[in-house]
Amino acid sequence: MHEYTSTARVWGLTCPGFPEEVSRARRWTRDILRDSPLAEDAELIVSELSANAILHTASGQQSGSFHLALAVSSQVVALSVTDDGSTGTAPKAEHADQNATHGRGLGMVSAIAHRVVIHDSQAGHTVTAELFTSARPGGHPC
Repeated sequence: MHEYTSTARVWGLTCPGFPEEVSRARRWTRDILRDSPLAEDAELIVSELSANAILHTASGQQSGSFHLALAVSSQVVALSVTDDGSTGTAPKAEHADQNATHGRGLGMVSAIAHRVVIHDSQAGHTVTAELFTSARPGGHPC
């Protein structure tokens, strides 16, 4: 493939900010990545990021929503979840106390994905997790 040619395919889905929509997001991801060896990791990542959007941002409030984007190329599967923001703090991976009931999700996503990028804007937060097709979790080549 030429370095300036992209064969990436991109899908998008907007979900109302209800907890039951997390399972819809997982199912949507699983359906798109049906034959990919990265499908299970991608499904787990989408589940965590969607749940975080609902639990920790305005996405989980009345009339809230979150948006998923899934891009697939021969090199990477990129999963993005954009929330409605308005929490005053940006998402970040935390090292939760062992007795804590929250705070492990983004850390787990960071451990599974090869790269995690967090982008903040006036409209909300976007967390993108990338899974490289030529490497195993931890960045090791296959």
